[in-house]
Amino acid sequence: MGMNTHTEDGMLVLADISGFTEFVTATELEHGPPIIADLLGEVMRRLSPPLEIQEVEGDAVFALGPDRILGPPGVLLHALEEAFVAFRNRRGKLAANDRCSCNACRSIGNLDLKIVAHHGRFLRQMVGDRTQAAGVNVILAHRLLKNGLVGRRAYVLFTEAALRWAGVDPDEAGLVPHTERYEHLGDVRCFVGDVPLGCQDLGVRRGLQLARVDGHGEHAVVTDGPGELDERVVAEARADGLGGGVVHPVRAQERARELDDLGVLGWNAA
Repeated sequence: MGMNTHTEDGMLVLADISGFTEFVTATELEHGPPIIADLLGEVMRRLSPPLEIQEVEGDAVFALGPDRILGPPGVLLHALEEAFVAFRNRRGKLAANDRCSCNACRSIGNLDLKIVAHHGRFLRQMVGDRTQAAGVNVILAHRLLKNGLVGRRAYVLFTEAALRWAGVDPDEAGLVPHTERYEHLGDVRCFVGDVPLGCQDLGVRRGLQLARVDGHGEHAVVTDGPGELDERVVAEARADGLGGGVVHPVRAQERARELDDLGVLGWNAA
């Protein structure tokens, strides 16, 4: 074709900030965009490596990983989890900074992260002096950001093709089936999970207690033993606590110390 093009099979990942439009339209220009850039930077540092950052698209990062260089699926799944953890840790630190009372700095806690992961064939081509990924699967990955998951601000969405590549059983991973339909693309079977997936999986399958605070006023879930996700703890994080950070699973006997470390004011069975 007279162009430097070739096809690849690989993972296509989009990480998108939920609440972006509301945030940038209601906050100061001097602070809003730099905050978004800061948060996206944290996500990019966790996704690459193993992925290659293809583009930054306003409130989203588009990354890809050809099968020939991506390595074991577990490496990518860990990177996705780390992206969520890094995003929330950084969000918490920014929100805890009370030196500025502008709308942007006061609204950081309303932002969250969602990730779409798809696997398929795509075209690599040169556009000017830059490489570009193109093809139906690239279009599909982007379309999946516009989905029917109304009201959910933080999640990871895998297509069936992505899970097949990763060798993940959706039932064992606690993923919920979900189907999207797009014009010209038809029905797309997907699976959706809360985040971070790894923490939830460990909590259920390895007998660890999951202690997590996702943000001020939100809940943490604790387990007393393998498969026992029957006690919910409603937690309120102190201003000097983690501020939206994520705590990795701990053993049940460490519960009292871990709740103290979280900065929980009080907890009640819900």
